[in-house]
Amino acid sequence: MRTWPARRWVVAVAVTLIAALVIGVPTGVVPTPFYTRMTPVLWWNYPVWLVSSALEGLLVATYVRIGPADVPAAGPPERPRTVRALGAGLLSAFAVGCPICNKLVVLAIGVSGALSYFAPVQPVLAVASVALLVHALVRRLRTANVCAVPS
Repeated sequence: MRTWPARRWVVAVAVTLIAALVIGVPTGVVPTPFYTRMTPVLWWNYPVWLVSSALEGLLVATYVRIGPADVPAAGPPERPRTVRALGAGLLSAFAVGCPICNKLVVLAIGVSGALSYFAPVQPVLAVASVALLVHALVRRLRTANVCAVPS
């Protein structure tokens, strides 16, 4: 990442801010008049929210082409594996979200089930989300220049 051009860093910062809003506003971590959270934000929600947003930004920035070394070889273009990153971001939103505000959880197990069973699992979801994002970022960074196209 030390050799990244400014273009990648701009994308990383922009995506980090967008991810922070996309995760923070609907979950009530960022207080807005659009949404009122029914349970208080816990202390660990803030670091998970910020770390997940930053990791999403860095991960998306690895897909920005910076020069001839990033041009794929001849053949069919490879589809980026962004589904895992999006899944990890969604997992972050479930982890920091209000357990009884999540309609899917309440529909599946009810309000008491959401508080009794889903709320205690949220820290595990948070750790899983951050671990998936770190794993994806490390793999992208390790393989970034493995298949460089000769000039």
